[in-house]
Amino acid sequence: MDKKKRFSQIARDIKNIKIQGATNVAKAALRAYYLNPAKKTKTKLLSLRPTEPMMENVLDLAESGIAKEEILRHFDEAQEKINPCVFKLIKNKSVIFTHCHSTNVARALIYAKKKGKKFEVYNTETRPLFQGRKTAKELRKAGIKVTLFADSSIGVALSKEQGTKKVNLVFLGADALLKKGVINKVGSEIIARLSKQEKISFYIVADSWKFTKEKVPLEQRSLNEVWDNAPKNIKIKNPAFEFIPKKYITGIITEHGIMKYDQFVKKVS
Repeated sequence: MDKKKRFSQIARDIKNIKIQGATNVAKAALRAYYLNPAKKTKTKLLSLRPTEPMMENVLDLAESGIAKEEILRHFDEAQEKINPCVFKLIKNKSVIFTHCHSTNVARALIYAKKKGKKFEVYNTETRPLFQGRKTAKELRKAGIKVTLFADSSIGVALSKEQGTKKVNLVFLGADALLKKGVINKVGSEIIARLSKQEKISFYIVADSWKFTKEKVPLEQRSLNEVWDNAPKNIKIKNPAFEFIPKKYITGIITEHGIMKYDQFVKKVS
C-alpha cells in the first residue's frame, strides 16, 4: 500500500472511530503525519476529530521537529507513572466504576491486577458505538471481574440501594483537560454528579498532554449512529462528548501524580 492509500486508511479509521481513545488517536495521527509531513496534512488530521487536543499537541511537536520516537516514548513513560498512582488508591475488594474506553484507565487497572490487587469493575456499554464493550473485553482478558451496565442504568450501578454492590471509586479518562474541568464521552457528567451525590471518589486518569488553553468544540456525530433510517420528522441528537466541571472531580491522576484539579492546572499552565 502506497503512502497516499495508507494515509487515507488511517484518516478513515480515525474519523469512523475504528481507532478509539485519545492516546490511540494521537498515535495514529502521528503515523499518518509522517507519511507526508506538511501543514495541509496536519490540517486534514485535525479536522477528523475536533475534540482531541492531545492529537493537536502531538502534531505540533512533530511539526516543530521533535523525533517521532521521542514523542511515542512519552506515552509509555506517562503510563508507567500513572499506574502506581491508580494502584495506590485501590483497596482490596474495591468496586470500581468506569465509562467508555480509556487506554490510561484500562492499562492502570490491568497493572493493579497484575500487582495483586483484588477488585472488580462496573462499566457502561457506552452507546451508540459501544466503546464500553472494548473496555470490558480488555479487563476480562486480564482476569478482572467485570459487570457491564446499559447506559440508562448508571443510577442503578452507582447506588447501593438499587441492589448492586457499593462502588468505591470512579476512574474516567478524558479527551480534553481544560482550566475549568474536563471533556469526556457523553454520559460522564451525570456519572460525576451522581458520584458526588453518593459520596464516591471521582478521579480523572489522563496524560497531561490532553491539556489545552484553547476552546474545544464538542463533536456532534452522525445521526445514523443512533438510528439508521429513522422515520422522517424525528429529530435526533448525537453529541459525542460533554463537559465535567472541576467541582465534581476529587482528583486528577497524570504522569505528574495525584493532584487536586486546580493544582494540576497550575502545574501545566
